[in-house]
Amino acid sequence: MGFSFFGKKEKKPETDKVQGHMDNTGVNVNKYYGILDLKNIKTGQKSVSKEEAIEMAGQLLVDGGYVLPGYIEAMQEREKVYSTYIGEGIAIPHGVGAAKDKIIRTGISVLQFPDGVIFGENKVAYLVVGIAGKGNEHMKILTNIAEFIQEGEAIKELFTVKDSERIYRALTDKL
Repeated sequence: MGFSFFGKKEKKPETDKVQGHMDNTGVNVNKYYGILDLKNIKTGQKSVSKEEAIEMAGQLLVDGGYVLPGYIEAMQEREKVYSTYIGEGIAIPHGVGAAKDKIIRTGISVLQFPDGVIFGENKVAYLVVGIAGKGNEHMKILTNIAEFIQEGEAIKELFTVKDSERIYRALTDKL
């Protein structure tokens, strides 16, 4: 098996309809249940400004119940202080530390921009991964993303694929 986006090498569901499984008390025992839902992956987005891309990524997090609306502003603040472009065509907008109280639960959103979004000079993001990490969970996600981008050519394929399930499977070790 290849890299697991969440550091776990187990089979994940094909869609977001049946993520994880319940133990005999009805508690979901999949540690990563709901961190990445298929509905939070949008492919084929038209190029926009980095501010608009961050807004879009943040809005998916709000709509998914991961964060309060004020978190989007914190994502924009982070970008003003330090670029969230991490190289290899990927940006990882996330809020400043002071916005931790705006995070309801850990989650990510993924926006694919086949024509890219300019994040600075010679910094073009094709995947914009919005991150909201409860407690220290954001560090694990950031670490896994850093490892993920080392996949090289396999990552570049995700910049133009039209199927959001393909991105989902790649990020959850389904390829």
